[in-house]
Amino acid sequence: MTLDEFKSRVETFISENEIAPTAFGKRFAGDPLFVFQLRDGREPREATRERVLAGMSNSALSAPNKESAA
Repeated sequence: MTLDEFKSRVETFISENEIAPTAFGKRFAGDPLFVFQLRDGREPREATRERVLAGMSNSALSAPNKESAA
C-alpha cells in the first residue's frame, strides 16, 4: 500500500466514524499528533502502518452498525 492510499484510508475512517484526529492518533498510533503529522508529510514505517490498519479493521468489525442503532 502506498503512502497516499494509507492516508486516504485514515481520512476515510476518521470521517466515516466521526472521530477526532487526536483521538484516532491516540487510539491507533499512540500519538495524538499522528494524523496532523501525517497530513504534514510524516511517513510512518511499514510496521506502524500495518498496526494502524489492523486497529482500524478490528475497530470497524467490533463497532455497531450506525443504521441499526437508529
